[in-house]
Amino acid sequence: MGRLSKVFEVNPAGLNWPRAVVFLDVGLVPLFVFWAIGYEQYLLSALFGLLFAALADPGGGFGHRAFDVAVFALIGAGVTALGFGIGADAWGWLVLAAFGVTLVAGLAVAFGTRRFVNALILNIWFIVAIGLESGLDQAAHVTSYTWAQVVAWTGGAALWIVVTFIWWLIRGRADWAQPFSELPGDTSRRKLTPPLILFAVIRALVIAGTVALAYGLDLSYGSWIPIAAMIAMKPSLEQATLVSAQRLVGALIGAVAAGLLLLVPANETGLRLFAVERGLEVVALVLFMHGAGLRFWSYTFYSAAIAAGVLILVDLPRPSDYSAEGYRVLWTLCGVGISLAVMLLAGLLARRTAKAPPQPS
Repeated sequence: MGRLSKVFEVNPAGLNWPRAVVFLDVGLVPLFVFWAIGYEQYLLSALFGLLFAALADPGGGFGHRAFDVAVFALIGAGVTALGFGIGADAWGWLVLAAFGVTLVAGLAVAFGTRRFVNALILNIWFIVAIGLESGLDQAAHVTSYTWAQVVAWTGGAALWIVVTFIWWLIRGRADWAQPFSELPGDTSRRKLTPPLILFAVIRALVIAGTVALAYGLDLSYGSWIPIAAMIAMKPSLEQATLVSAQRLVGALIGAVAAGLLLLVPANETGLRLFAVERGLEVVALVLFMHGAGLRFWSYTFYSAAIAAGVLILVDLPRPSDYSAEGYRVLWTLCGVGISLAVMLLAGLLARRTAKAPPQPS
């Protein structure tokens, strides 16, 4: 019970509702734009472009901030093009790309902790992108174009730059602090030590393995395995096991919540189906809003909100039933379980190596 209470432990000072409301207000813009033009399949790219641009915003003067976010958005556009470009291809290409992107993201720690975090953000988006493209490809009534997904991502990131510019003018052109000040801002370079390289390789192998499992075996709703594995993966071997447990529980809560919500449109058709799908898109946006506000209040509930929002939008174009919900929860459990098991083993190996006596020269 003591360990369980730590998993659900909250930090009252970590609540940030103003930040959450800002994201909701800005997120309504792409939501209504895609409703108006009738291309809701591009909404997730726009929302992630917006959210991740805010996460990557370093604060400070507007020129410096706009340049950094623009560079991040440009790299993200390339990741988006790769993810949606190969998402419906043979599973071997997906495995190779997942390994490469994850490995590069892990090695980005050499350019500073801040850039490492940004690389992990784009790594998560790549895994989500291939899962979304795979789902869209299996939905007979939906057509998705890679270039349009790239435009949607870039538009979401550009929207954040516009918002910060307007706020910069309102504040009298004064500098603005980093929106997510709890994230590291260190950009000093680090040496790639053997443990850092080993961890990057382990992460890449785990994600590539879950992608191979999901797409190589052509599992129903198998995209939930690598998405859950990425959400549950710790960003460093030094982190406590508690963080893994929080991500595990949060991902499972999010999967169950998303699965239940995706049952709502199961038997609907016509106008009612259209209305329910639009309602679930709003629910996903509200979940992202809560994620922005709860990030440092409770890591468990933050993980649950983000996982639920992502999984709703990933599988919204596909029909749902009770067996589908069972698969979704099962694959989520497999994904987070694989990540947790590998990270625990890697942590034990690291501690054992650290305690080993030095060999005589």
